[in-house]
Amino acid sequence: MKKRIWLGATALVIAAGVGVAAMNRPAILSMVARARMPQVEPNRPVTWAQGPIAPAPGERPPNVVFILADDLGFNDITLNGGGVAGGVVPTPNIDSIARDGVDFVNGYAGNATCAPSRAALMTGRYPTRFGFEFTPAPVAFAKLVGTEAEPDSIVEPKFFGDRVKDMPPGSTARSPTAVNTLSVPTSELTIAEVLKTRGYHTIHLGKWHLGGAEGSRPEAQGFDESLGFIAGGSMFLPEKAPDVVNAKQPWDPIDRFLWPNLPYQVQYNNSAMFAPKGYMTDYLTDEAVSAIKANRNRPFFLYYAPNAIHTPLQATKADYDALPQIADHRLRVYGAMVRNLDRNVGRVLQALKDEGLDENTLVIFTSDNGGAGYVGLADVNRPYRGFKSTFFEGGIHAPFFMRWPGAIQPGSRYANPVSHIDIFATAAGAAGAALPKDRVIDGVDLVPYLQGKASGRPHQTLFWRSGQYRAVRDGDWKLQSNGARGKVWLHDLAADPTEQRDLSKARPDKVAALQALLREQDAQAAKPIWPSLLQGPVFIDHPSGQPQKAGEEYILWDN
Repeated sequence: MKKRIWLGATALVIAAGVGVAAMNRPAILSMVARARMPQVEPNRPVTWAQGPIAPAPGERPPNVVFILADDLGFNDITLNGGGVAGGVVPTPNIDSIARDGVDFVNGYAGNATCAPSRAALMTGRYPTRFGFEFTPAPVAFAKLVGTEAEPDSIVEPKFFGDRVKDMPPGSTARSPTAVNTLSVPTSELTIAEVLKTRGYHTIHLGKWHLGGAEGSRPEAQGFDESLGFIAGGSMFLPEKAPDVVNAKQPWDPIDRFLWPNLPYQVQYNNSAMFAPKGYMTDYLTDEAVSAIKANRNRPFFLYYAPNAIHTPLQATKADYDALPQIADHRLRVYGAMVRNLDRNVGRVLQALKDEGLDENTLVIFTSDNGGAGYVGLADVNRPYRGFKSTFFEGGIHAPFFMRWPGAIQPGSRYANPVSHIDIFATAAGAAGAALPKDRVIDGVDLVPYLQGKASGRPHQTLFWRSGQYRAVRDGDWKLQSNGARGKVWLHDLAADPTEQRDLSKARPDKVAALQALLREQDAQAAKPIWPSLLQGPVFIDHPSGQPQKAGEEYILWDN
């Protein structure tokens, strides 16, 4: 009898322990993550390599400054009459690049997520050509996102645990840096490497997310100097810093993973990790201004890639306090981040003016993909449907501007479709650098089209792919094919730019023709370097954090 009582009591204790562990799973995961956090040293000054005391005689090729925002939605800026909270957060500095140059009104991201898009713009090639098809993420991330659905979901995500064995060696280690082994192949040429053939000093600031395996870090891929972080993100400030205002999305497994797993750190040319000084975007801009000053007397390429406005949502108290008219806390933090990003873009532009360089600098601004639905804000990509991770226009139709006085007419608007793959050839053309002949370059130099020296469309056809989810735009027709759902969407973007009317049933001939183009493109693709470990739903017409309802449109995204 006593034995049965003891066994029963033991079972109750175990059951209670399991229950408590389940309820506190996020806290437990957080403790484990923090125990594995890399060592981060105190802030240290960065001494940028100094250029010559005086410029060389003769004509100098233009500097190239490429500003890449992270997850900035089409409607997050005020250029076209939109903006955060109905225009409460103006973006005059970002808008000025378009007003002083060209607005590519049909500018497309290389992909609907961070890393493949960055690979496209760095190489001028579709990332499927070299197997960099998915965004590098830790296995623990894929498992969490692939197994934890939003509350009351009607469509569940999937985690493909049987595929973990096919991951590249070292990428599944229980280390926060293991994910960096998922890298762009070293055989790929970056725009930095091409510009170095013309004597450019090349600088990377901020997010890399193209891998950290030997030969794949920025300083091994053509950048003379690199200050930032190799993985896909970093904290903007420590979570409990006195000057930070945070906003969390409790429904979102991505957000729950980021808070305990992201360090607040940077590296300079593969140094030990050290803490930035202040808010990350402010710090990166301080260093960008210093780098511009150090290189004022020689041609340089500055790749300025802050992680703003990607989650975790963190703003400075000053930027948050400047927006008291926004009642919703999450939207106010988000708006404060946009406000901060715009101010820092302005500081980079002002530094070029202060050093007398702005008239001889090609400035490019874009976002790596559309605004993310998982932040829970509905308007980030208006008027377009869809969010980051989808090939609806909201996921890939990005702000895309260039400014180059004397070469690009101010106030230009260019309507033909262009893409991130064009940045490579455009920058090379401005520098007078030859494109590589030993590989397909999918992008084109856009400047001749802007100057009337080239006619027609830069691209008849553009492609996107993430596993079984694919899209093609041919002329003004666009087809999406979501194999996991056995579903296609066909839109005539000339008549229906916001993709309200699916014509797939009315035009089977067009569906068949575009599917043939997708098959032709797939035949040129390399096998993905690593498999997709998760497949999750992304709803098209409302962000995460809102109830899913039967009959609503969604895609299944592979990563």
